[in-house]
Amino acid sequence: MADLSSRRGLPALLLATGMLLLAVCLASLLFGAGDISPRQALAALFGAGTDEARFVVAQLRAPRTLVGLVVGIALGGAGALMQTLARNPLAEPGLLGVSAGSGFAVTLALLFGASAATLTVHVAQLGALAGCLLVLSAARLQGVGNDPIRLVLAGATLSSLLLALTSLLLMFDQRSADEIRFWITGSVAGRDLAQLGQILPSLLLALVLTLLIVRPLAALALGERVARGLGHHPGRIRLLAVVIVALLVGSATAVAGPIIFVGLVVPFVARALAGPDIRRTLWLCLPLGPIMVIGADTLSRLIAAPAELPLGVLTALIGAPVLLLIVRGRRLPML
Repeated sequence: MADLSSRRGLPALLLATGMLLLAVCLASLLFGAGDISPRQALAALFGAGTDEARFVVAQLRAPRTLVGLVVGIALGGAGALMQTLARNPLAEPGLLGVSAGSGFAVTLALLFGASAATLTVHVAQLGALAGCLLVLSAARLQGVGNDPIRLVLAGATLSSLLLALTSLLLMFDQRSADEIRFWITGSVAGRDLAQLGQILPSLLLALVLTLLIVRPLAALALGERVARGLGHHPGRIRLLAVVIVALLVGSATAVAGPIIFVGLVVPFVARALAGPDIRRTLWLCLPLGPIMVIGADTLSRLIAAPAELPLGVLTALIGAPVLLLIVRGRRLPML
C-alpha cells in the first residue's frame, strides 16, 4: 500500500483518525444491548430523557467507553513498541505470551489473598515484564529471532502453558475462579472509574518514557551500529522499551483482562498509512487502538443482543484474518 503520509502528512492522518475515534465513542454511548434506544441515549447525553436512560449512559456505557479508550491506547502503543523492538511484524503481546504472563501473575495474586482493588495492577505489570523478557530471550535464540513464524509458535506455546497453569490454579480456589472468570476472555464491561484511576499513573509514566525512547528506538531500527554512531546505547534502549511494554500491557490486562490481536492489527494499519518509521506509526497507533477496542466492544453488544459477546472473542475474529494476511504475504519483512 502506498505511503499515504507522503501526500497528506501525519497531522492530517491524526486528525482523520481522531474524528473517527470521536464517532466510535459516540456510538459506544448511544448503542447497547439493553432496551435504551439510541434516541433515548442521545437525550440522556444532554441531561434529558428518563432516569433509566441517564443511568445507563452515565454509569454503564460512559465508564466502559473511557476504559476502552485507555486500554486501546495501551495495547496499540505496546504492539508498536514490541514489533519495533523485536523487528518482527508478528510480535504482539497477546500472541507472544506477554498478556498471558500478566494474567497468570494476577491469578497467583488472587490465590494469595489479593483483590482486584489492591495489588492487581502492579502484579499484572510484573507478570507482563516476565512474559516480555521470556519472549525476547526466545527471539534471540538462533533460528527463532530470524523466523517470524517460529517466534509466534514459541509465543503461542508460552501462552498455552501459562493459560493451562492459570486454569489449574483456579481449580483449587473457587473464590479466585469467580473473581477472575469474568475478565479472563477480555472485557471492558462492568469496569468503573476507580479501576481506571489505578492504572493512570503507570500509563502516564509509560508515556513519559516513550517520549524519551522513540527517537533512539527509530535509530536502533536502522541497526546497532547506526544507533551507537548516533550516541545511543542499544542495551538501555531495549531494556527501557521492555519496561514500557510491561507497564502498558500490565495496566491494560489488569483492568480489562487479556485482549489479543489489538497489538497486531493496530500497528499493521498504522504502518500501512504512515510508513514503517516508529516516530510516525507509534503516534498513529494511539487513536487507532481505541478505535478498534471501542468499536469491537460496541459491536459485541449488538451482534448477540440482548446478550453480549466477550470483547476478546471479537478482537480475535477481527485480528485472525490480519494475521493470515501477514503470514501469507509474499514477503514478511523484518521491521
